Amino acid sequence: MPRLLAVNAVDHAGGAEIALLRLLARLDGWETTFTTPGPGPLAQQASALPGVRVEQLALGGLAKGAGAAAVRSFARARRLAAAHDVVYLNGTVTGRLLPALRGARTVLHVHDLVDRVPRLWRRADVVLAASEAVADRLHPLAAHVVYCPIELAAAQRPAAPWSEGGGPVVGFVGRIEPRKGPLDLVRAAPAIRAAVPGARVVLVGGDPYGSDREYGASVAAARDVEHYAWVDDAAAVMSHLDVLVLPSYAEPFGTVLAEAMAAGTPVVATAVGGLPEVVTDGHDGALVPPGRPDALADAVVRVLARRDELGANAADSVRRFDATAYARRVEGLLAA
Repeated sequence: MPRLLAVNAVDHAGGAEIALLRLLARLDGWETTFTTPGPGPLAQQASALPGVRVEQLALGGLAKGAGAAAVRSFARARRLAAAHDVVYLNGTVTGRLLPALRGARTVLHVHDLVDRVPRLWRRADVVLAASEAVADRLHPLAAHVVYCPIELAAAQRPAAPWSEGGGPVVGFVGRIEPRKGPLDLVRAAPAIRAAVPGARVVLVGGDPYGSDREYGASVAAARDVEHYAWVDDAAAVMSHLDVLVLPSYAEPFGTVLAEAMAAGTPVVATAVGGLPEVVTDGHDGALVPPGRPDALADAVVRVLARRDELGANAADSVRRFDATAYARRVEGLLAA
């Protein structure tokens, strides 16, 4: 039975970690050790998967000097790697371990739009990229574009965080931070409601990292939208929306878009990073320039007018990101 060491830099599930959990749930005949910095919710989710055991391995965060934690973990990382056939480094921070993994077969999965490629990344045997936009920034590395896995099976539909009924619901689901651009949707809300009387604009999420408290306070103070806290099963909320909006300024893939599309919900997104690889303008949603609340409002109105048609197209086109097909593709690269 092949043995996989899956290394994570955080102890809570973001997009990269959810993708890995979906992969591991579909790997047949593998024995997996899953590492996180501490006994958090991610470790609990991983331990519930068959054939997966959890270990702790600290790698440090993104702050200046935080990489020293990874150096202190080199010896432990070498011992763990020696007991496995493949080391899967999930995210750029985990690439800090590459100097300690000489002789091990390593797979580095890059989920972010990077500004530079550290020389040590060339030590990875295989490099995976979350989109063509991500791969384009990894030159001279030859990255395999695998995209992100989406669960196509309909999730159990929970109650919406908001009271249902009334006009169409236009929503943002995600972290409340400048990169995601939720304030642009707040600024577009009056124009949306003027064009579509009864329309509701909802924001679902928060800022768990405290990335920009001033920006978060500006969004929280907005009275033109409804505010709701993050929900555990965000994908299941998508079916309650008539349009999902992602007004990001940078985005490697946009998992939230694909999850909305899987629920048959059309989307409006900015034409940045990997988002045009997910959304086809005029077919399953709309693409607009970033930083343009006026264009955002206009696109939402146009998509609402074709909601059923675009939603059906979205559910069809998102099948290319099916989690089971993703697992087979990545498994082939792990075992090559």
